[in-house]
Amino acid sequence: MTDLALRSMRSLQAFWLLRLLPNGGRFAVLLVVGLLLAASPELTELVTQTMAEAYLQVSVFVALTLTLFYAAEKSLKLDLGAVMARQVGWQPAIAALLGALPGCGGAIVVVTQYTRGYATFGALISVLVATMGDAAFLLLAQDPASFGIVLGVSLVAGTVSGMVVDRMHGRDFLRPERDDIAFASPVARHRLVPAGSRPVWFAMLVPGAILGAAIAFQMDPDELVGVEGFTRWLGFAGAALCLVLWSLSPGGSSALAGPDQDTGTRVMADTNFVTAWVVMAFLAYELSVFAFEVDIGVLFQGWAPFLPIVAILVGFIPGCGPQIVVTTLYLAGAIPLSAQLSNAISNDGDALFPAIALAPRAAILATLYSAVPALIVGYTWFALFE
Repeated sequence: MTDLALRSMRSLQAFWLLRLLPNGGRFAVLLVVGLLLAASPELTELVTQTMAEAYLQVSVFVALTLTLFYAAEKSLKLDLGAVMARQVGWQPAIAALLGALPGCGGAIVVVTQYTRGYATFGALISVLVATMGDAAFLLLAQDPASFGIVLGVSLVAGTVSGMVVDRMHGRDFLRPERDDIAFASPVARHRLVPAGSRPVWFAMLVPGAILGAAIAFQMDPDELVGVEGFTRWLGFAGAALCLVLWSLSPGGSSALAGPDQDTGTRVMADTNFVTAWVVMAFLAYELSVFAFEVDIGVLFQGWAPFLPIVAILVGFIPGCGPQIVVTTLYLAGAIPLSAQLSNAISNDGDALFPAIALAPRAAILATLYSAVPALIVGYTWFALFE
């Protein structure tokens, strides 16, 4: 990521903190989980099993994917912002490529270039349409085939949308004036993960990844270790550790703190963030099934024609958490791929925040514009395949 983008993000940290779930809210999540564990033997089994599945079938693969992605990102050392500034005519295509990268880093580069006056409004549209935020890691880890579809469709939709907008409005539409405004001194960075937690976290990840791989290959992991119930309790412990560390870390995801963090810290912070939202989504789904004795996926079938619109509206919510919930519902079979595509195109992840802070009019208009390709793609997929 460019130094310009990094300085921009640092100058906005006070704004970032306004959108982070307060620690009180995070501790409330832990309290609810604790109350559910103590409520009854049936709920104890349901919660432990659900959290184990979230950790062994999602978190460990997200962590491995993040490790590969961040290691590659650090080794390449590309100045992506400089590339965009030199290729004005190709900015929508380049922006779509950067937005399609899992996570929010590439999208934040483009948004920062726009707020500084170096990228077109069409490029801003392209990156917001193409980005899926941190939900992309979840989809990639759990369903690579669907990820490939979403990636390809989002790339095309983002590129075409940006080029159409630039053709319609011109490349200077709403573009901020270029200047050399000095950024405010960066505020003190909040810790992404509690001090001393890394050895325990990675020690838990290694056996978790092995057991998760065994589950993925349809093997009985308890037979591998020779202890009945070992897999469930290790998975539960891993998920609980991620939840606790997430609740104790007000720094948020690594995209908000900047890419100069070391790879291990970034992997931990982002995996904890994704795990927390996946656990909440998994529990909400399983508790609904438990309480109402109904298959939520079957229940949503009657609402299928409206689900893409609902997914688009959720996509308007800034941040990655709600979008992870949508992806979790898709992976659970509760919503169709048309809704997943609509959400992926309409959601902007964390990339929208710098635009809201520095160019609110453009940010709001870009978000509304992203609903057009989301509607077209979602309902085209629905009509053709669902």
